[in-house]
Amino acid sequence: MDADEVILERLLMLRDEVAYLKRERDGLSGFEAYRDDKRLRRAVERSLQVAIEACLDIGRRIIALEGFRYPQSNREVFQILSEEGVVPSGLLPTLLNMARFRNLIVHDYARIDDEVVYGILKRRLEDLEAFAAVAESYLERRSGRRPRRSPGETISDEEQER
Repeated sequence: MDADEVILERLLMLRDEVAYLKRERDGLSGFEAYRDDKRLRRAVERSLQVAIEACLDIGRRIIALEGFRYPQSNREVFQILSEEGVVPSGLLPTLLNMARFRNLIVHDYARIDDEVVYGILKRRLEDLEAFAAVAESYLERRSGRRPRRSPGETISDEEQER
C-alpha cells in the first residue's frame, strides 16, 4: 500500500466515524438522554478516539512523506503541519484540543466528563471534517486529482475540475 492509499484509508475511516457520530448526535433528545445511555457514551467516546487517531495517522504520514521534523507528541503532529503550511493556523488550536482530548480518553479515562464529550458531539464534529478537508487538499496537490469519498463512490467531472 503506498502512502497516498494509507492516507485515503484513514480519511475514509475518519469520514465513517464522523458520519456515525452525526447520526447519534441527531438522534439524541438532549444531554440527559446521552448521560443515561452508558452504551452510547462508550460508543461515542470510542468513535471520537478513532476519528482523532485517524487524523493523527494522516498527519504523521504527511510529515513522513514531506520529510518534516519528527513529532515528539501527538500535539506536535498538528503543530508541525501548521508550521509547514499544511494546516491553516486558525485550525491549529482546535487540533491541539483534539490531541489533548484523545490523551484524556486513552490515558486518563477515569476523568472523562460526560458534559465535555456531549459538547464535542453537539458542536465540534465540523473540526474533524475541517481536518479531512485539509487531508483531501493535500492529496489533490500530490496527485492532481480529488480523492474518492467512500469505497466505490466516483467523483463527477465537475468535482475533478475544481
